[in-house]
Amino acid sequence: MSLGPTLAPGAKAIGRSLRTYYAPGRAAVLDGFLGRFLGRGELGFDIGAHVGDRTASFRRLGARAVAVEPQPALARLLRRLFGRDRGVAVEEVLVGSQPGTGRLRLNSANPTVASASEAFIAAAAGAETWRGQVWDGAISLPVTTLDALIGAHGVPHFVKIDVEGFEASALAGLSTPVRGLSFEFTTHQRRVALEALAMVEALGGYHFNACLGEEARFALPGPVHAGTLARWLEALPDAANSGDVYATLEPGRLRS
Repeated sequence: MSLGPTLAPGAKAIGRSLRTYYAPGRAAVLDGFLGRFLGRGELGFDIGAHVGDRTASFRRLGARAVAVEPQPALARLLRRLFGRDRGVAVEEVLVGSQPGTGRLRLNSANPTVASASEAFIAAAAGAETWRGQVWDGAISLPVTTLDALIGAHGVPHFVKIDVEGFEASALAGLSTPVRGLSFEFTTHQRRVALEALAMVEALGGYHFNACLGEEARFALPGPVHAGTLARWLEALPDAANSGDVYATLEPGRLRS
């Protein structure tokens, strides 16, 4: 009987996320944006799938999806949502620089921000926009790499990475370019974003743009080089909080 109060905050938070990320009208906006990166018969990786709204968009676009979500409650949700869909594979693992075991810090009141990065959690403690977040649990999980996921599922046409401060570690496990990818950034951890940007640039041939927050529109008028995007990231006010960097080998996909 004691499990009820323990699980209630997490269940309530997941319900809140479902209402937010599956809000009426959002699917059409998301599909319209992601459709520039992924199409019918292609493959997308959703790294940090959370409640699966990106995975659902990949499927509506006709692409297969690999949904990677380390949080057990969210992985169970993804299996409920997509378990009968042969076009979706759910992986309950962390993604990092090398295979092994990792520790995921959990936030029961806000499962959106579970993190395997102690540096992320420490930086959030001093950021105004992250005030009140409490990481009140931790679990050990297997760690895989993007290269290993490619070996198991094939080369993706687009990779979305949203892993709360662990983006550079995830990208360190990718050794060959993919056509397109995105990774989340936060203004309280710009160093990680700049490190991730440099890793993508080192893979070769990429052009960049970015979105702020959950906006499905580019903040810059067209594709830019990594140096320009780095200066834009450095100049953002702290209040901008977060967003996503997009990179592609085909710069036409990055125009507003």
